[in-house]
Amino acid sequence: MTIMRLISRLILPKSSPSPVPRWLSTVAAESAAQAVAAESAEDAVAAESTAEAEAAAQPKKSTRLFYQVVNKARSDLSRVPHVLNNWVNQGNEVGRPDILNITNFLRNRKHFDAALQVFNWMESRNMELTNVEKAMLINLLHKTEGITSAENYFNTLQESGKTGKTYGALLSCYCQQKLVDKAVDTFDLMKSLNFTTTLNYNNMLRLYYTTGKYENLFSLFQDMEDKNVPLDAYSYNMLINSHDALKNLDAIDSVVEKMKIKNVPDDWFTLGNLATIYFNSGLPEKAKAYLDRMEKTRARPEKNLIEACRIRIKLYSQMNDLQGVLRAWRALKLDIPKPNTMCYLFTLIGLAKVGDQEGLEKIFKEWEESKLSFDPKVPNVLLEYYLKRDMMDKANCLYANLVERKKIPNLRMLDSFAALSVRNGDVESGLKHLEMGLDKPKYWESDWFPTEETVKLFLKYFEENDDPVRAGLFAERMKGLKHVNLDALAANVKVPDVEISI
Repeated sequence: MTIMRLISRLILPKSSPSPVPRWLSTVAAESAAQAVAAESAEDAVAAESTAEAEAAAQPKKSTRLFYQVVNKARSDLSRVPHVLNNWVNQGNEVGRPDILNITNFLRNRKHFDAALQVFNWMESRNMELTNVEKAMLINLLHKTEGITSAENYFNTLQESGKTGKTYGALLSCYCQQKLVDKAVDTFDLMKSLNFTTTLNYNNMLRLYYTTGKYENLFSLFQDMEDKNVPLDAYSYNMLINSHDALKNLDAIDSVVEKMKIKNVPDDWFTLGNLATIYFNSGLPEKAKAYLDRMEKTRARPEKNLIEACRIRIKLYSQMNDLQGVLRAWRALKLDIPKPNTMCYLFTLIGLAKVGDQEGLEKIFKEWEESKLSFDPKVPNVLLEYYLKRDMMDKANCLYANLVERKKIPNLRMLDSFAALSVRNGDVESGLKHLEMGLDKPKYWESDWFPTEETVKLFLKYFEENDDPVRAGLFAERMKGLKHVNLDALAANVKVPDVEISI
């Protein structure tokens, strides 16, 4: 699995430089686990390509096994070994490509316990694990049982089983757990055994970044250059983001110049990362220059193309560049004629930010007509756009339409309408929407509902209006919410018949 395929987000928060940007975290954290803990990024690609080729060459019954497991996993993950046993009892074989495809499917969907069951099943059938599979197992044990379990398994391996792949998997676990001393000791041992690769160096770069050890990161990067360890996009982006965490734009410019001298080709996520950094640093023109280059860079596969478009739309909307937003949307539609809901969502958010009501309503209607599964976050964008501009008729019409179609509003929508109702003096309606949110099943509950702003609106209303009955109802419901300031509630809501415990 290549680094390009591992990227899921490119977010570099302006106010919090230390946490790893989500896409970088995904690359580093999953590169060992989801790339079969391979000895290097190149080995990961080779392992996946080989597995895909072997799977394609399998008889059709092998494909049936995969789909039987997948279908069973959707309803009952604990039954995966049972499906495998039935398959064998019917006189069929379970090959290595089957195992790899099934475990990759389960791990990619974070069904780590089910993936571990597959390895337990292999053990029960006395199937000897390859080094790649042992590395996968180390990562699964870490995910499901903790770092100690992963260490214990590694220590039980014979010396022949302690390879670059298994050491790399253990190193990845230490880095994810931010166990700096153990990671450094393991990495030093790997260097003495000549097991170090770009992937292992990148895991250490990530560890130093997430723990704020930037000088260690710079030294390690220099070590990669001195020892001619191949640098990839992830390596450069870790260096770039470390300089950004230190607010050193000159150093970032130097890294970019170095990449240019070394003829490092443009890639969408590095360009997007640089655009984000420069925009957050108050240099919109420089950010736009990188966005322009990003537009000319092709992103593949589809997942990366969507993410590249999301970044462009997000930044163009922050720059109030409507044409940039529309250009990115049109480019996406050319490559993906039938966008998914996420594509519609981030495009609508961008259009709302630049204030393009016509485009917003047009693309929202297109989403409705696409017959994609309902997602309340999509109409929320349009609803909040109307509410912020006091377009009450349109907001009420949209809400009524959703209710008529039996589309269940989510907490954000209910919070918006509760606040809106109180602003308009209709506290009865506000309490109704508040109750609807608080009465949702437990899995809907959130520690933010209602928002602080909405609570303050209710408090202000009860300060200014003599309404003890409704004030009592409001106070009673707020008492159980940890995020509500009960001191403020007691001070501002005077209800003789309702005791507010502090």
